[in-house]
Amino acid sequence: MSSHKGKVAIITGASRGIGLRTAEALIDGGASVCVTGRDEAALERAVHHLGEDNAIAVAGRADDPAHQDETVQRVLNAFGRVDMLVNNTAVSPVFGPVLDLEERVIEKILRVNLVAPVQWTRKVHRAWMADNGGSIVNIGSVAALRAAPGAGFYGVSKAALLRLTQELAVELAPKVRVNIVLPAVVRTKMSEAMYQNREDEVAADYPLRRLGEPADVASAVSYLLSAEASWITGASLVIDGGLTVGGIV
Repeated sequence: MSSHKGKVAIITGASRGIGLRTAEALIDGGASVCVTGRDEAALERAVHHLGEDNAIAVAGRADDPAHQDETVQRVLNAFGRVDMLVNNTAVSPVFGPVLDLEERVIEKILRVNLVAPVQWTRKVHRAWMADNGGSIVNIGSVAALRAAPGAGFYGVSKAALLRLTQELAVELAPKVRVNIVLPAVVRTKMSEAMYQNREDEVAADYPLRRLGEPADVASAVSYLLSAEASWITGASLVIDGGLTVGGIV
C-alpha cells in the first residue's frame, strides 16, 4: 500500500469510475481528497462513500477557470495544502472520423482534455507545489500511441497530453514530479459504448483476456503519486492487459 499520510489531493472528474476509485486508493493510503465533477448530487454521494472526514467536493466544469480557482482555494481552506493532482476529466463526445467532426467538438475535446490540465497544473503549482513540492498524474489513453478509429481526435488530445506531461516533468523538476498513465478500455460509464453487449468479443483482443477495471488504473496512479516513485518523472505507464504488445495469433 502506497503511503500518502498527511497529503492532500485534487482529483478531477471523480464522482465515479477511475477518479472515484483513485480517491479511495489515496484515502486508504492516508490522504485527504477533493473530488470534482459536474454532477453535484453524484459528488455528494461520492463524499458520503469516501467519508466526510476524508473528502470534500466542489462541483463545476473541469475547463472553467472560476471552478478551478474555487477548488484550489477551498482545498487550501479545508486542508492547508495541495500535494497531489490527478487530471482525470476527459471527454469524447462524438464517435466518428476526424474529418467529420465539427470544429466546436474539436475545440471542446482540446479544451477539456488538454487545456484544462495545463490550467489545473498551473494553479496548484502556484498555490502550493512551487514552494513545497508535489506530484501530478495525468490520465491518458493508449489511443495516444496508436490509431483509434472512431475516437481519433480523442487520441490526438491524449497524444498531446503525453507530450505535455514530458514537458512539465522537465519544467517543474526537481520539486514536482509529473507522470501519465495510458489505459486501454476500462469498464467505466464513459467507455461503455466500446464494449456494451460484446465485452467477451472486445476482451478477446487482450492477452490477459479481460477489460480493465477502475482499480487497475487507480493502484498505478496511487503508486506514481507516492514517495515510493520518488525517482520517476516524465514516465508513461501503459495499463492495457497487453493490448499494445499483441500476442494474439
